[in-house]
Amino acid sequence: MASSRADEHRWSLSDFDVGRPLGKGKFGRVYLARERKSNYVVALKILFKSELVQAKVEKQLRREIEIQSHLRHPNILRLYGYFYDAKRVYLILEYAIKGEIYKQLRKCERFPEPRAAQYICQMTHALIYLHRKHVIHRDIKPENLLLGMKGELKIADFGWSVHAPNARRTTLCGTLDYLPPEMVEGRDHNEKVDLWSLGILCYEFLVGVPPFEDPSSYRATYKRIARVDLQFPDYLSADARDLISRLLIYTPEDRLPLSQVLQHPWIQRHNPDAAAP
Repeated sequence: MASSRADEHRWSLSDFDVGRPLGKGKFGRVYLARERKSNYVVALKILFKSELVQAKVEKQLRREIEIQSHLRHPNILRLYGYFYDAKRVYLILEYAIKGEIYKQLRKCERFPEPRAAQYICQMTHALIYLHRKHVIHRDIKPENLLLGMKGELKIADFGWSVHAPNARRTTLCGTLDYLPPEMVEGRDHNEKVDLWSLGILCYEFLVGVPPFEDPSSYRATYKRIARVDLQFPDYLSADARDLISRLLIYTPEDRLPLSQVLQHPWIQRHNPDAAAP
């Protein structure tokens, strides 16, 4: 891209050739696009202002742009810049050529342990980077993860992220199956919510569904989360169970720290180079 900062160049739609749709989000669509001058291929996310206003998420979008535009990590999708016109907001994003992890997971039903361990290792590195920058993600789930050219994981959605250098947050956000006990019970939370979500993600990668999902009702799911009612299928290895059990702990301070996730035997076995960054 000619520029990584929106204010160095006033982008407009005429700078891009817009191609096929890549996906549909809650407030808009994502298209494959090529920047005309450099021929650089990007993903162009087009959001409708009227829908953002109606859903009262303008502030959330501003925060998402502010956070994501400052992040530089191989496992985090780059936001190159943004622009807007009378009706729409456009985000210029890195194109993750291999698409959504969620779709791959649905196709496979569940990932083999070596593949899941590689993704969890990459996710852990990205979370260490985010937490060092005082960013809490708060909405980790397969739908928000993409795959790059080499099949590497990329965190793609920062809609619920928050920059909280020393604040404890009380907002209820994210996706129910991934919410930790402190959030479903309306207590304060901090960056340890991401450790819980990492445990849920690991379980879903290996089993195909989140651990506390209860089809009967939201209330039943809430109860299972609050009780940490965790059950493992027989085919999961002892090491995989151990890692998940150490992340899915009711008390946030007792969850396994990210640096120790990287040193865990299950991660080490499948990622010999997983030393802390």
